[in-house]
Amino acid sequence: MAEPAGTPIAALEALDRVRRMGDVAAGRYTGSLRRTVRSIAEVSYTGAGADARDPKPLVAEIRTLTQARGWRASLDVGALMGRWPELVGQDVAAHCEPETCDPPALVVRASSTTWATQLRLMSQALLDRLERELGRRVIDEITILGPAQRSWKHGRRSVRGRGPRDTYG
Repeated sequence: MAEPAGTPIAALEALDRVRRMGDVAAGRYTGSLRRTVRSIAEVSYTGAGADARDPKPLVAEIRTLTQARGWRASLDVGALMGRWPELVGQDVAAHCEPETCDPPALVVRASSTTWATQLRLMSQALLDRLERELGRRVIDEITILGPAQRSWKHGRRSVRGRGPRDTYG
């Protein structure tokens, strides 16, 4: 088949490439298959515009990866636990520590009942501050526990009853 005289060379090369792809698929091509497959797989980009080969910022790629793999919640919990003194402040962190974090719930253990009461009053402000510092709402509910007390039940014959009250704080 003869091509018209005014056809550009790039168009003729593209047409030849398409013909060779058809010949390779049909098993009729007798030339070097390695060269043909490589030339078929090559994509030529021209121009100064953006394309898929351009480098991307690392932060954007890591964010995409963590979202695709479902690691976002684990990273948020790690950031919350690791940055606790920075997130809530040194004064509050000196008197309480996070025990468990299973989003959207956080369990915090206070050093005394006074601090537990104070933290319960501050819980909404803590939620707002965590959201502001972490960049999104990770925790929706904070459970504040008082200090861990000793068990007064020893042995088989312990007496039922209310037992000791808060004597540790």
